Formats: sequence, structure tokens, C-alpha cells
Amino acid sequence: MKIGKYNIHIVNSGYFYLDGGAMFGIIPKPLWEKTNPADEANRIKLATRNLLLVSDDKKILIDTGMGNKWSKKLSEIYRIEQDVYTLNSSLAKLSVKPENITDVLLTHLHFDHTGGSTEMIDGKLVPAFRNAKYYVSKKNFDWAMNPSERDKGSYVKDNFLPLFENGVLYFFNDKLFDDEIDLIEVNGHTFGMQLIKISDSANTILFCADLFPFTSHIPLPYVMGYDLQPLLTVEEKKQILPKVVDENWKLCFEHDPFYPFATVEKTETGFRVKEKFNEL
Repeated sequence: MKIGKYNIHIVNSGYFYLDGGAMFGIIPKPLWEKTNPADEANRIKLATRNLLLVSDDKKILIDTGMGNKWSKKLSEIYRIEQDVYTLNSSLAKLSVKPENITDVLLTHLHFDHTGGSTEMIDGKLVPAFRNAKYYVSKKNFDWAMNPSERDKGSYVKDNFLPLFENGVLYFFNDKLFDDEIDLIEVNGHTFGMQLIKISDSANTILFCADLFPFTSHIPLPYVMGYDLQPLLTVEEKKQILPKVVDENWKLCFEHDPFYPFATVEKTETGFRVKEKFNEL
């Protein structure tokens, strides 16, 4: 699909698993397991799905997945699956090398969104995309540097501090990245998370990050237990979903293991998925 000057591609960088109850907060398991079945440890499957935007002079990557710097113990805890898809192998299928990436837009700095941003070379952590500028909100960076006891495990500094130390981490300074790319700040999941809106006069894709991890998170009460401000997440959903419906935006789900895209409709009982897509 092309929006404005950008050809848009899905980049699958693998899968991992998290506790199903944590992913759905107050929603009872008999409801969420209908769409997201759990394994024997009550973990459900999450994709790490990124987008690649390609123009004549830019190759922009949105988020970088889990990366490959995990210990055996943590790989087992998160049940990381990268035997079929990795970030670099998926880019290679699109004839893109790491050095071809010009910009990396990070929605926020949680480990499953920025793990592939750095790599270990000769015992030293360095930017994985050596010719790229990386972008994140300053609010999220500041929080990531001094997170709370509740969420400090979500911020792994090896994934982003080397970017800052190497002078390649920049802070978004406007809600408009360029003519086709807008940023929508939300603060319910964590502070300063950016949704990436890609649009022209005909089409809009919203890269949902962790506001809507799965298609099954569209209904308002479906909020993750990981969210720092769950009531704010509900309000943010209430603000964004009417625009999604009225303007027929396509949502891109970073973590849904089954469907990358969907549209939404408003019914008498609330918001729900209208149609799911495997491709644009």
C-alpha cells in the first residue's frame, strides 16, 4: 500500500508470550481466551510487528521488536520465538539492509518495542542501524531513565542508552514528523507514548503501539494490567475511536499474532472490530 510518498510494508520480527491476565486487566479469562488462547503457563502469544515506510530518499522503521540480546532464562520466561522471523531477516526479504535504514521512530522505550535498536559488537553495545537517526519523545526518555518500581522491568537501558551516548537519539519536537506522518501522544500505558499516524487525502493507517495491542482490545474496558494509568487509557480510547470510525482509519496492531490490520465500527453496545485484514 502507498500513502503519500511512502510505500508501506509489514516487518515481522518474531513472537513472544506474556501472561494473559496481565494483558487483559479486569477482563475475565473465559472472555479473553476466546480470542487469545493461553499456554500451560497462562501466557498468550504476542507478535512484534513493525512497519517499514519507504520513499525515494527515506527508509523509516517504526519500532524494533524484542532484539536478540536475551539470556536463556529470560528467553524461556518470555518464550521468545525468532526461529522463523527476525527483524533483519524480514528486512532482507524486502531487500533492505540495516545500513539502509535512515530513521527509526520509537513509540516508547519498553523492551519489546526497542530491543532491536542496539546490538553487541566486539563486546560493546552499538546502534543496530548505524546510519539512522532514532526518535522518541523526551517525556518517555526521561521516564525510562528513572522509571517507577512498578515498571522498571519494562525499560532495559541496554536497548536505548547506547543510542543517546552515540548521539543518534533525537527527541520529537513537533506533532508532525513530516507531511504524511503525525504523532499522537498518549499517556495511559506509559508516559509520552507516541501513536504513529500515516495519512494522505485518501487513506490513514494508525500504528497503535500499546493503546490497542490486539484487535481484541478495541472495546473500552479491555485495558492491560501493565498500564500505569488505566482510567486514562479508557479516556484516550474514547477520544481516538470516534475519529477511527468516522474517517475509516485502518489500525495496525503491533502485537496481534493473527491480524495486522482492522477497521472499527460503533454499535449500540460500543466500539468493535468491523473487518480484519492480513494485508493492506
